[in-house]
Amino acid sequence: MAASVDLHKISRFANIAIPLLAVIFFFGGHFIHFYIHFLTVVFIILTVINIFYLHIQKKHTILRNFGILGQARYMLESIGPEMRQYLFASDTEERPFNRVERSEIYRKSKGIDSASSFGSQMDFDNSEVKIRHSMYPVDKQDIKPFSLTFGEERGVKETYTITKPYLISAMSYGALGKNAIQALARGARLAGIPMNTGEGGIPKYHMEEGGELVFQIGTAKFGVRNDDSSLNQEKLIKLCTDPSIKMIEIKLSQGAKPGKGGLLPKEKITEEISKLRGVPQGEDVISPAHHIECTSKQTTVAFIKHVQDTVDIPVGIKLCMGKTSEFRDMVKEMKNQQVYPDFIAIDGAEGGTGAAPKAFMDGYGMPLYASLFAANQILTEQGVRDKLKLLASGKLINSSKQFVALALGADAIYNARGFMLSLGCIQAMLCGNNTCPVGITTHDPALQKGLIVEQKAQRIANYVKGLEYDFYEMLAASGIRDAKDLNIEQLYIPNDTALADQITTLLSTTK
Repeated sequence: MAASVDLHKISRFANIAIPLLAVIFFFGGHFIHFYIHFLTVVFIILTVINIFYLHIQKKHTILRNFGILGQARYMLESIGPEMRQYLFASDTEERPFNRVERSEIYRKSKGIDSASSFGSQMDFDNSEVKIRHSMYPVDKQDIKPFSLTFGEERGVKETYTITKPYLISAMSYGALGKNAIQALARGARLAGIPMNTGEGGIPKYHMEEGGELVFQIGTAKFGVRNDDSSLNQEKLIKLCTDPSIKMIEIKLSQGAKPGKGGLLPKEKITEEISKLRGVPQGEDVISPAHHIECTSKQTTVAFIKHVQDTVDIPVGIKLCMGKTSEFRDMVKEMKNQQVYPDFIAIDGAEGGTGAAPKAFMDGYGMPLYASLFAANQILTEQGVRDKLKLLASGKLINSSKQFVALALGADAIYNARGFMLSLGCIQAMLCGNNTCPVGITTHDPALQKGLIVEQKAQRIANYVKGLEYDFYEMLAASGIRDAKDLNIEQLYIPNDTALADQITTLLSTTK
């Protein structure tokens, strides 16, 4: 069994021991020998530094949560590249995001130039999809500003328009702590982008920040449910009277655990979350694998229509692609019933989550790029691509991956973990344990206190600003004046890549 070290307990012990040793050495110097006072001075200095880290400075979450021991992490991190170069993993080997990828996000979120030097650390051996540039780049001022309106195809009373191709993907209060939710929601408002609430019930802390929200209806329908997990129309109508709710998303499945419902470990069920979700404390909360209303293509499409008839705002669906034949059949059923969601969010199997069975996280679902191509191809084949918008999510934390997704058919990008990294996530991968060291995926007040909302909100806004800058730079380099003109022709997809094989297979099955 692997050894487990509780750094939080060790830091609490150290934070008590340091001032205590200062007192002990003081009396030792007074009663035993004067030279012991040298240690007294050392530990008094350490005590003052520790107090400053824990209670005064607000810039670094690690230092506010762990004090002087947290500084040891930064010291080790500062020599990390040298250590990894000779002893440990390289900058491109870590998973799910390597250090090169994380570093870019950290720099963008801090408003620091993310340019790199000498050469790319990525592969150029025909194993990666690349973006084709144009011999005739366009001037940025000639590019049409991005704009995307949801609900226009259906003539929704309250359409919703975004002016940046980004949405913060579903992260609920429950999966994330209060400070993280408030920082994300405030940052989204500063950046001028919407945020998905996740399936955590009434989005209390999301709404407090006055931003624009996509309310997610998960399979348990927290916040808008009847006792049997069916939809309570009255609750949904009442919720949508809040002006911050701009769209509804019906989650059919999730990339990290397709075929399973949401999971919130009992360690994260506080009294407040218990009330917001209407669930007991002390038990894991496991949502149903499917909506009680959705047992076939006919009932699924009918449920979409039911929600659309209930509210006057755009209503879309989220799913992870499994069998493309099932997706095609559902699209045909949409045509049969003349019911179309205002958007479909395709979540790749590489998507993230707070907690999921490892077998599902590692073994189920189609990767995003292939799923996205398939969805776009099937919608086009059935002649209904112009009936809805297509969103993409799944490890799209940087501009180049987002651009590839847009070229494969997406109209806009969902992104969750990129924003978590902007908050200061260090990829500790403790999201389900309520012990997140940077206070993001925890409800422990001692750990949350290190996450200063106003500072982290600005980092969210900086990250979006950096992504948007790249977006227009890349459009210009590709010779494209309107993002709507992006297509697969902008991509170099080597024949021996997995994506090329998947595209060939999908094309061969098109009917």
